[in-house]
Amino acid sequence: MLAYHDEEWGVAVIEDRDLFERLALESFQAGLAWVTILRKREAFRRAFGGFDPACVARYVDADRARLLADAGIVRNRAKIDSTIGNAAAFLAVSAECGGFAAYLARQLPRPAPTLSANAAGWGDIPATTPESDALSADLKMRGLRFVGSTIAYAFMQSVGLVDDHLPGCFRYRGRTPAFEQR
Repeated sequence: MLAYHDEEWGVAVIEDRDLFERLALESFQAGLAWVTILRKREAFRRAFGGFDPACVARYVDADRARLLADAGIVRNRAKIDSTIGNAAAFLAVSAECGGFAAYLARQLPRPAPTLSANAAGWGDIPATTPESDALSADLKMRGLRFVGSTIAYAFMQSVGLVDDHLPGCFRYRGRTPAFEQR
């Protein structure tokens, strides 16, 4: 958990494959502890072809069966099916916008507010925001599933669209999110 926080969480991600991985992992995390997903991350990468959305979009029933039998990942049929379906929708959004990062920049043109310098603890970090509500609604309209507002916000945090590091953390920026600095 510490390495993920220190090296990845809230750091700008702009490559489609990496964005798809983070979105898929956040979807798999729903109802589970994040540490569970991190412990299974390498197995997820192997199972889902390195999270190459073009590869995952081509998965067929035999791939679904293989994934459901893979004890290294979370074997939830709805989440597996949504990840496969989301790959095709992700590719369509990416093609339309010139990349998924470009879609996110268009969808969230203003940086989302960061935590104030008065934030004292994890309880001060929201689970959703109006921006995550809007992103979730748009992703759902585009055919993605398992992308409710809480998952959308966790994704936004993960890929640097918002800075929810607490004041005092070496990663706290208290200014423009890393995604906007690319």
